[in-house]
Amino acid sequence: MALVVMCGQPCSGKSAAAACLAAVLCSATSDLTVRIIDESSLHLGRNDSYKDMIVEKNLRGVLRSEVDRSVSRDSIIIVDSLNNIKGYRYELWCLARASGIRYCVLFCDTEVDQCREWNTKRQEKGDPAYDNYIFDDLVRRFEKPDRRNRWDSPLFELFPSRDGIVESSPVIAEAISYLTKKVDSKTRDVKVLQPTIATQTSRTTEANSLYEMNKATQEVVNAIVEAQSCGLGLAINKISLGPDLPTIFLQRTVGLPELRSLRRTFIKLAGQYSLSGPPPPRDADSAKRMFIDYLNREISS
Repeated sequence: MALVVMCGQPCSGKSAAAACLAAVLCSATSDLTVRIIDESSLHLGRNDSYKDMIVEKNLRGVLRSEVDRSVSRDSIIIVDSLNNIKGYRYELWCLARASGIRYCVLFCDTEVDQCREWNTKRQEKGDPAYDNYIFDDLVRRFEKPDRRNRWDSPLFELFPSRDGIVESSPVIAEAISYLTKKVDSKTRDVKVLQPTIATQTSRTTEANSLYEMNKATQEVVNAIVEAQSCGLGLAINKISLGPDLPTIFLQRTVGLPELRSLRRTFIKLAGQYSLSGPPPPRDADSAKRMFIDYLNREISS
């Protein structure tokens, strides 16, 4: 449905604005899932996540991966982070385009002195806050969004220090209208991003495909081990994992070390094949189906 990218200096009111936007969206749309993705939702601390360039880069990667897994046409995802680098906002825009959903940036335009004051108050209260040297570094490197850039457009600007953050804010109302308005052939004020040939792929990345393959093949191995330990597979020489999956035929007892070896070989072969041919299977059932076929060939040979 939509991807909303929060943007602003540290302690500029982004989290309050994101919560406000989410609350209004939830009350306005009962058939959509609204989710906020931020550092705390991934159990990441502010100072630990921005203490140097390496961990900050890792943070952006984790957030991007979570967004990549979460965006869909029946949900609104709000990315509540600094999103202070224009190149990173472009990457998020590409994710939205590949999914064929709406995209916008909500910018909390707060003066640096006010942000610093709010950060100091949070420190005094013991609330999550930035260390002063981290705060100053983030302020220095902030790249303000520009509505002329397609990855910063449409741009909705809030001024928390001047107007506060309330659900009745005209800017919030404008953003809600943009995110929820029904689109037809005559609609001109709402842009739904369209995937290009280069981005028109499954939302599961290759890394996620390998994760799914690892998980699915391990489930097959576990099922075989459990069936053999209970005497189930040996009684009828076959194991069924479900109506939509092939049957595993066992001509003999297969020990766990051999199963592990077969699993490692299968994953290695699948990875090598994906370099010159189709990518690895992108869902669990497909991975299980391929692995079971492989096991049946290898065990019976």
